[in-house]
Formats: sequence, structure tokens, C-alpha cells
Amino acid sequence: MFPGSFDPVTYGHLDVIRRGRRLFDELVVAVGRNPGKDPLFSSDERVEMIRELVQELVRAEPAEAEVRVESFDGLTVDFAEQMGASVLLRGIRNLSDLQSEVQQALTNRQVAGLETAFIVAGQDFAYTSSSLIKQVTALGKDLSSLRTMVPPQVVRALKRKKRERHPALLRLIERSDEERG
Repeated sequence: MFPGSFDPVTYGHLDVIRRGRRLFDELVVAVGRNPGKDPLFSSDERVEMIRELVQELVRAEPAEAEVRVESFDGLTVDFAEQMGASVLLRGIRNLSDLQSEVQQALTNRQVAGLETAFIVAGQDFAYTSSSLIKQVTALGKDLSSLRTMVPPQVVRALKRKKRERHPALLRLIERSDEERG
């Protein structure tokens, strides 16, 4: 099971899904809600985007593992148990990711008997994060620079959220203004 908030889904996430399909018989992409983050996309929007993108992956590599995309609330370990998952799949971009992910993996193994498999991010994705993408969306004038980080349908969805002046983007702008003084 590959859990995350995927807000928004990035090429880095899709790389982990693509590579995870080669490691497991089945992969559940578990779209969760992180109470510590300010969501830009609803759970339904994230699930819909990921399902569309996963269908493209499956068409490109039909012999690899099946992928299901499911949303959940609550603890990842509880949802993993509900899904019958025995391994969590996690992408690692850098040393700080590794440090926090190892701590979480040890806790998940201790609490729920779940193992964690790590996939090191491809070089092109090492500095991509959903938080960075939201900042560029909120503060940038031209979102075309995001084309290297997220698929075209995600860029379109980000442009729509910007046009609609989504509250999460407005809060990012406010925080940026406060930090500048």
C-alpha cells in the first residue's frame, strides 16, 4: 500500500507507483487526509486525478501489478489492516525524508506489524514536493514551470484552483506576506 495525501499528485508519486507495480502483486494507492496540512484538492478530486493517471500507467505497462486507488480517513495502519496490506511503500527524496520515514516505519512495525519498503526517488524528482507545487501555484504568475513536476491535467487543475482563488492558496499568500514583513 502506498499511502499519502497526494495534494497534488506529482511525477514523483507516479514514479513510485510505476516502480512499486514491479515489486508487488497488487498496489493500493491510499489517498489520506493529513490533519497537519491545508488541502487544496478534495479527497474525491485527488482520487479522480490519480485514477486517471494510473490508468495511463497500466495501459503503458499492462503486465505489471494491478493498482487500486482508495481514499481513507484516520490512521494509515488501520486502513492498511482493512485493505489486508502487509507492506507500506514509501518514496524517499533525500536524507531528511529518510530520517522521518525510518522513524515512522519503526513505529508502524512496532504498533501494527507493518513492514515498509522504500523506493529512492529518481534524480528528476528529488526536489519535487506537493508543498512546493502549492507555493508556486499560490505565488507564481506563470504555472507552466510546473510541467516538469506534475502531469498536464494537474497543471490545469492547479490553474483552475488559482482562478477560483482557493482559500488554501490565499492562506499561502498571506503567510508569505507575513514572512516578508
